[in-house]
Amino acid sequence: MKKVGVIGLGNMGMGMAKNLIKSGFSVIGFDLDDKRLLKLKENGGSTATSTVQIGEETDAVFVMVMNGEQVKAVVADLATGLKDRGTIILTATITPEEAREAYSIADLEGVSMLDSPVSGGMDGAHNGTLTLMTAGKKSVFNDCIKILEAVSSNIFHVGEEIGEGQTVKASLQAFIGASFTAIFESLVLGSKAGIKGQTLYDVFSASGVGSPLFNNCASLIMDRKFKNTGSHISTMYKDLGISLDMAKKNGVPLFTAGAAYELFQAGISMFPDEDNWSIVKLLEQISGTEVHW
Repeated sequence: MKKVGVIGLGNMGMGMAKNLIKSGFSVIGFDLDDKRLLKLKENGGSTATSTVQIGEETDAVFVMVMNGEQVKAVVADLATGLKDRGTIILTATITPEEAREAYSIADLEGVSMLDSPVSGGMDGAHNGTLTLMTAGKKSVFNDCIKILEAVSSNIFHVGEEIGEGQTVKASLQAFIGASFTAIFESLVLGSKAGIKGQTLYDVFSASGVGSPLFNNCASLIMDRKFKNTGSHISTMYKDLGISLDMAKKNGVPLFTAGAAYELFQAGISMFPDEDNWSIVKLLEQISGTEVHW
């Protein structure tokens, strides 16, 4: 049985760790939050006192931290522990350039890497139904497929080069961010014009734009659930920034994603401790309405 490490035991990392344990893997985790480490132990995992220890004691390690600088620091420690063996599975969302920089650190120590950002949110992480957009050598991908299957129901090998996974994720997040903005605006518009939220929900969900994304987003808004839903506003704001940075480097105008970024920037200023859906409150305040069922 392979021993798998998970670094970063927040909403996403903890869900992935639980599903790895459920699939029969021995899991060791690391996080700076002692409460998260205790929770992992309660769910059948073990914990490490450092990221170097994780590398020393595992065959493969998921890295689910917040930004590129954290990724590179963690990868440097892991590479020291893994040295000439094992695979780092980078599931954090960072820029393609940062992913390639992290790989160069690992490669110096003879450590393999898969660039594999995820989509599906907290529910996907806890249900084992994440979508993985994985880039890296096909041989490494094949060696790790059972580990990936423990956390995902939709696994795509998107390319051989590190950074291509992040490129797909940045493109996806541009679409998702723009979609959120359209949902927020259309619900506020209908509400202000006197239509009940239930009617808007029923019609939208039955139309061509009906989707799990819409259903989840609209339901949380109408239930007035703006905290602890697993989709913190700062994460989408960061991801949209990555999308816009990639667009600038490639000479691609992102009009709708750019507008979404500005809206998320305003939202994070007003509701820094809340989730994506809180942005609707900004539009409600401007419009003098509130979206309810």
